[in-house]
Amino acid sequence: MTQDREALAAIDIDTPHAARIWNYWMGGSDNYPADRAAGDAVAAVYPDIVRMARLSREFLVQVVSYLAGEAGIRQFIDVGTGLPTMQNTHEVAQQLAPESRIVYVDNDTLVLAHARALLTNTSPEGVTTYVHADYHDPDLILTEARKVLDFSRPTAVLFMGVLGYEPELDTVRDIVTRLLDPMPAGSYLVLWDGTDTGSAVVAGSERLVQAGGAPYILRSPEELSSCFAGMELVEPGMVPITDWRPLRHRIGMAEPLDAYGAVGRKP
Repeated sequence: MTQDREALAAIDIDTPHAARIWNYWMGGSDNYPADRAAGDAVAAVYPDIVRMARLSREFLVQVVSYLAGEAGIRQFIDVGTGLPTMQNTHEVAQQLAPESRIVYVDNDTLVLAHARALLTNTSPEGVTTYVHADYHDPDLILTEARKVLDFSRPTAVLFMGVLGYEPELDTVRDIVTRLLDPMPAGSYLVLWDGTDTGSAVVAGSERLVQAGGAPYILRSPEELSSCFAGMELVEPGMVPITDWRPLRHRIGMAEPLDAYGAVGRKP
């Protein structure tokens, strides 16, 4: 699409970009020297950031597999998609339930261009689409999502390591509440984020800003848990993402990370 080609041609490769930095930590190729320099600056003081990026994908695979499998969810809204990598939400869900419908949401034109090219349906029965919106505008997200989702059926809303871009916890809780309010009982909230549970990760967040990256707010596990008020947490609750039903093929236990996540069911 012409609009997407123009977006890619107009990107600023000299300023660190949040989605591209994360792509670099995950081992992707959609990044530039400025992104790699910022990523290396963080990793120099907090080496576990690379593990966090890569194990966050394992967490996504686990929770989406649970939702599309045991929980029987067939509708997903993935808010703050980021640049596509491997084992994206629609791929995991549609492998287990081909009729799954996935709405990706991001406010970044660069992500939009990549998403249209790469986040394509993997089954003839399902739907994979993209909404260009900011999570500060839940009404727009819901309006666009309603075009492909049936809000009378349970839906999972995912925030995978993105809510730290909003500095106010009350605003974060309001965003979550507004997106879950129209959903029926049996819907789910999935959330993980970096936490202020170690001095090194805090130093890493400070180094990110010094390197020209966008500030990212680290919160406590208790603060993240407050986003699930009124919901039933799925076992094992709010835990380091390495401890949420770890993959069976893992040999030994992974060291806990300064990243916590949980899955909650709307009663």
